[in-house]
Amino acid sequence: MTMPDLEHALDALAGRVSSLREARTAYPADLAPTLDAALAELDTAAELLAEAREELRKAPKRAGGKKDGTQRELKLLRQVFRAFPVPVIVIDGGGVVRRINPETSRVLGSPDGYLVGRSFPLLVDVSRRAAFRSHLTSVLQTGQPSSFETRLAHQGRTHTVQIALTRLTMPGEPQQMVAAVALPTEVQLPEPGARRPEQSDGALLLASAKRQDLLAKMGSLLLDEEALRRPVALPRTTRLLAAEWADWVIADMVRDGAPHRSVVVAPKNHPLGDLVRQVESTAPASSQVVLQVLERGSGVVQEMVDDESLLGFCADGPLLTAMGAGSMMSVPIGRSDGVLTLVRAHDRPPFTLADLAVMQEVGAQLGLAVRAQTSFQSRSRAADALSASVAPRNLPDIPGYEPAAIYHPGASVGAEFYDVFPVSGGWGFALGGAAGKGEEAASVSALVRGGLRVLSVWENDPDLVMRKVNEALVTQGTGMFVMAVAGFVKGRKIHLSSAGHHPAALLQADGAVRFAAGGGVPLGISPEAETEVQTLTVAAGETLVFYSEGLVSSRNDLGEPYGDERLADVLGRCAGQAPSTVVKAVEADRHAFSGGQVWDEIVVFAIRGV
Repeated sequence: MTMPDLEHALDALAGRVSSLREARTAYPADLAPTLDAALAELDTAAELLAEAREELRKAPKRAGGKKDGTQRELKLLRQVFRAFPVPVIVIDGGGVVRRINPETSRVLGSPDGYLVGRSFPLLVDVSRRAAFRSHLTSVLQTGQPSSFETRLAHQGRTHTVQIALTRLTMPGEPQQMVAAVALPTEVQLPEPGARRPEQSDGALLLASAKRQDLLAKMGSLLLDEEALRRPVALPRTTRLLAAEWADWVIADMVRDGAPHRSVVVAPKNHPLGDLVRQVESTAPASSQVVLQVLERGSGVVQEMVDDESLLGFCADGPLLTAMGAGSMMSVPIGRSDGVLTLVRAHDRPPFTLADLAVMQEVGAQLGLAVRAQTSFQSRSRAADALSASVAPRNLPDIPGYEPAAIYHPGASVGAEFYDVFPVSGGWGFALGGAAGKGEEAASVSALVRGGLRVLSVWENDPDLVMRKVNEALVTQGTGMFVMAVAGFVKGRKIHLSSAGHHPAALLQADGAVRFAAGGGVPLGISPEAETEVQTLTVAAGETLVFYSEGLVSSRNDLGEPYGDERLADVLGRCAGQAPSTVVKAVEADRHAFSGGQVWDEIVVFAIRGV
């Protein structure tokens, strides 16, 4: 057959292929005859190529003749390849896509520029990938064609096909290739001229709205007060993403300079079995993608997973293979605080660059929430420690007396304190508070409380103790002053020393209330302490009540202070009652007066003679 005859036969083949396309479009429900005819045309094309090769071999050799013959052969190959009415993929020995025809682009929904260079097995159903590799190796080694049925999944589309593999040698290629012909057994054709569903305006708007909704939900979830008080930000985030965005969600957090697997959320219909435990136990330090995201500080997305070892290995092989991964993306959590990885199965729409942008914002928000949570809890522990340092957990038994107290924290870390402690030959107690709020004021109050307790071991006079604490406070140069009162209990006598503190109220058995002297100059103002000293006798049935500035300065809706007179009135109604009842009655009355509002710390300490 001469070259003109070959070109004429090729033109006829192109015409018959065009007719097959028209038949496929006209009769989509009856594809079997069309596919049989397409296979027959493939045989015809193979015969034409063989005759073309023989004709080129017989052509007279002349300068440039070999080059001209190769070019004509390549032209014939390209024309036949592009004319095939079924998907044809040329792959190399490693399974990498080297060429695709237009029908492959149409069926899989991606241009050749996207598919060429990618691993073809990743398009094959996970359960048949191992079989495909075996068929590919056999065809390359034996030269015998092979075929098997499987599914091709890409861009959210799934096609059941019969794949026929044939070894071929292509001009200009040093290695042998394999042609994979995919004969669809289940085909759904789009309407002529219709856009792909994922590209329609409505679908794009819906996807955009879904991403915005995710960010809104994340903001609400992470700004909740509970997310600061308890470590719930990470599990909440992963559960939300698993419910709406992915089949698998994995969070790896950095601790002591290395990533550690913190959370694994599996698909809802996935049993809690070996695979979940293997994912949980796999060290993220062995994951290429986790280390890459931590090193670069930016996320990665794979619309098609092209390396199933990226997430590491388990007993069953690559984790991504065991998980049935089709696409995945990983983003940093905060500033390299961790990595968030999402995996979708091969039968779901793949992640896109737009999804990556949104998920990077989610990772940034989650990182801020985790850091805020850590900072809040650290400060909360410090505040708890400071609070514990200014108020005893339990009141000791004092022979001849019954003590009781309430401590109501204010809106911020305050500085009020009270304490009861043993002294030589009796018991001592102290109340007070630094002028100010916050951690510094609380630490100064803790210093004064500790000083009063420690110095009382060596001193028998509360006033001497108060003066030495004042000297230490002035020497420390804190710039703060402290209102305080200290008392030593010796039998029925209570010796008091006041440094700018409110006067104690003595509730007598008959309900009468009289106030002690109180007064003096707060500690820390002058090197020479100016205290007010007084000794009271507390008989059985009488109660001595001490209270903080926060109690008498509480205000109602009209701005009126609670004051000493209202306190005396409440105490008068508590004659003969236990001190625990007295302090609770005072707190209840203050609560009703101020409408439940608390600005400053409130301390009420009562000691009753028995």
